[in-house]
Amino acid sequence: MPVHIIRTQATPEQVADMLNALDTYIKLAVDTEREILAGGGQMHADCEEVLLADGSQQRYIWGADWEPNEQLVRYESLINIRPSQNNRSMEIQDSDLRSTVERIVRKRFS
Repeated sequence: MPVHIIRTQATPEQVADMLNALDTYIKLAVDTEREILAGGGQMHADCEEVLLADGSQQRYIWGADWEPNEQLVRYESLINIRPSQNNRSMEIQDSDLRSTVERIVRKRFS
């Protein structure tokens, strides 16, 4: 499954392609510094790897999911477990960071 880097509004074709991996939702890695995201892999780490290769810094990459039918953002991912950044859970715990991730996801998909 190809992973797409989304720097502007995602096209319907990109969304459909990213949905091929899991059918009802898209796994994402969101770069909160560059305000871009990668989506479409089987795992959040697949998306994270693509962003790292594109020049993103790991400390700014957070895992999320996008459910296009429900227009819903979820914030759980193994890549979010970061004790060094005060996130000891799979879920993004900081409400400001969650808001930033949601804003970027909605900007790219809505």
